[in-house]
Amino acid sequence: MTEPARILVVGGGYVGMYTALRLQRQLRAELRAGSAEIVVVTPEPYMTYQPFLPEAAAGSISPRHVVVPLRRILDRCRIVIGEVLSVDHAKRTATLSTLATAEEGTGPVALAYDELVIAPGSVSRTLPVPGLAEHGIGFKTVEEAIGLRNHVIEQMDIASSTRDPAIRDAALTFVFVGGGYAGVEALAELEDMARYTARYHHNVRPEDLRWVLVEASDRILPEVGEAMGTYAIRELRGRNIDVRLETRLETCEDRIAVLSDGTRLPTRTVVWTAGVKPAPVLAATDLPLNERGRLRCTATLAVEGVEHAWAAGDAAAVPDVTAKAPGGECAPNAQHAVRQAKVLAENITASLRGQPLKEYAHAYVGSVASLGLHKGVAHVYGRKLKGYPAWFMHRAYHLSRVPTFNRKARVLAEWTLSGLFKREIVSLGSLEHPRAEFELAAAPPPDHGDKPSS
Repeated sequence: MTEPARILVVGGGYVGMYTALRLQRQLRAELRAGSAEIVVVTPEPYMTYQPFLPEAAAGSISPRHVVVPLRRILDRCRIVIGEVLSVDHAKRTATLSTLATAEEGTGPVALAYDELVIAPGSVSRTLPVPGLAEHGIGFKTVEEAIGLRNHVIEQMDIASSTRDPAIRDAALTFVFVGGGYAGVEALAELEDMARYTARYHHNVRPEDLRWVLVEASDRILPEVGEAMGTYAIRELRGRNIDVRLETRLETCEDRIAVLSDGTRLPTRTVVWTAGVKPAPVLAATDLPLNERGRLRCTATLAVEGVEHAWAAGDAAAVPDVTAKAPGGECAPNAQHAVRQAKVLAENITASLRGQPLKEYAHAYVGSVASLGLHKGVAHVYGRKLKGYPAWFMHRAYHLSRVPTFNRKARVLAEWTLSGLFKREIVSLGSLEHPRAEFELAAAPPPDHGDKPSS
């Protein structure tokens, strides 16, 4: 019996999920006949729609509606919850660890494949800043977003109950490093949420909270253009948010953020959103990488110089055939990733069927960014929008892009309800340590020594 052609998809993010989704539709006959198999290896059983993380952190969207369950949407694929550790493409073999191998203690296993799709996404790009590893908070996963929300509300509770002015000031100072989408949108949404929450604390006023945005370059939100970036700075500063341009975080040891301009900020919150880098697994392959650690690809999304290997999204350096200047590459963002996944699936199908491949070509249409409730900036098709119209466009665009009708309906319903009722201001910090109370109850009683005799 002939073995089915196995397509291995590494990663369940934008590219991984959308590519597998389109492949299972286009290869329906082959999958039914058993001549093809799609295997998706991903660390989590869901895809996170990252543009909604700021709203999830602010409580506008439930965390479970920011993620899409892969087993439901990829019902004709084999989902393996695990991590690809290395790839030997010359032997068409990937080495991976799974939840089962961890339990069995058998070590990594080898998985053979015929076609390889590398789409592991990216990880936070950190710098050797003293204290960052100990005190920094990321903002790339739904767990980090909800953890940050709980943390901010907890700091307000600390400030409300302490009598120590130093502890209070540190608790109410929030430092965000990085002026891209993640940093600006997270800060803006959380500042909105915290300002609303302050009305329920008898001794914490909105003006007591100090929000600081630290950006190393001379502008924020470069994707929306210089004019809209300048407007965003003006909007944030109008809300008493301290925007520091051409400034770097030097250290955050001992819960004191020291900036390159000499400012010292006692703080219990340092959020790091200063860029991303390719996933480490790329360096553990025998595939060609560029100077930034991304896979060298052709315009057909095939890995350059090798056969049966494909890539897109954050992991791939894809030539931008629509660029006026030669040598340009597609930006590693969601707008390109979703569209690349469509072409990638079509080209893999064409390759299996011996048909010609097509090049990926998409002119960048612009960007939208939220600056909190009813506020935003946009630069789309050459038109510049700000305020409520930009915020509405931001929501409409991402609602159209979030996968499945189920998620669209749930997100729209939550937005509608949040407009009719008050914000949720509950912190569920105990979710981060769900067994803490039971462990305390199950612990043996403290030994107080021998009781005195009566």
